[in-house]
Amino acid sequence: MTDRTDPFAEIEDLVEQFTQLGDQLGESLAGELPVDVIDTDDAILVKTDLPGRDPSSIDVQLDDSRTLRIETEAIDTTGEGRFIMRERTKQAASRSVTLPAAVEDSATEASYDRGVLTVRLPKLDGDGEGTDIPVN
Repeated sequence: MTDRTDPFAEIEDLVEQFTQLGDQLGESLAGELPVDVIDTDDAILVKTDLPGRDPSSIDVQLDDSRTLRIETEAIDTTGEGRFIMRERTKQAASRSVTLPAAVEDSATEASYDRGVLTVRLPKLDGDGEGTDIPVN
């Protein structure tokens, strides 16, 4: 007789190894938000995916007329159960983006719809002061 190992146990071991690897990769990427920066004729659009976030937990700051900072708090996941797979980050995250053009501080807008934060920053000629941008 041949001595065979349980193929299902081997598959379970592989799934566990990939889950641990995914957790490690997620932790290394979790602190920085991926963004899209779009330059239109009259404005700069900055978009980032923030699924499951409360808009009040998102802080958007225009530090000067060319630097946008986005920060979000961690999401509490206690009591949700044991994660089998965890790819969506629940950790606090932030990102500073240098804008390709100076923008109008007073006309900036931020909206949060279906898990996507969109910040619209109308272009300006010259320098501006820093300002907070409320998220609608």
